[in-house]
Amino acid sequence: MGEGSYCGRGYMEKIILDLVDRRILAVLQEDATVPIADIAERVGLSQTPCWKRIKRLEHEGVIESRVAVLNRDRLGLGVTVIVAIRTAQHTDDWLQTFAEGVARIPEVVEFYRMSGEIDYLLKIVARDIADYDRIYRKLTKVAPLHDVSSSFAMQEIKSTTALPLFD
Repeated sequence: MGEGSYCGRGYMEKIILDLVDRRILAVLQEDATVPIADIAERVGLSQTPCWKRIKRLEHEGVIESRVAVLNRDRLGLGVTVIVAIRTAQHTDDWLQTFAEGVARIPEVVEFYRMSGEIDYLLKIVARDIADYDRIYRKLTKVAPLHDVSSSFAMQEIKSTTALPLFD
């Protein structure tokens, strides 16, 4: 195995991937519904070794899940809001309360604890500005906040779920 690193969920051992693993992952990131036979053909393996590699990548946690990526606009969620939050409280209890409260707001699709002047950054999807106001009011009741600053995305220029797979 490779060197370890710390991730948001704890200490994770870095997994060493060969070129075939990377090719399999690239296919799955593009379309997780591709049949094993097609993946195997694209990466130059027979089906059984390909299937075993995918199972190993799942078991090792490289593949966390396979999901459908939905179109926000088609679902009426046309407003994307980036919310920067500062707090005067930095205790474990406050963070636990805040994190649990934010987890109960389904419109928050990303949530980060930051370094620097901003303590937390959230990405929120909403139907419109009035819908965001509803979400904002819910968010501000979760825990005491010092400052909440909202920025509305004017245009989505790049958005991907695909991670870079370097050789």
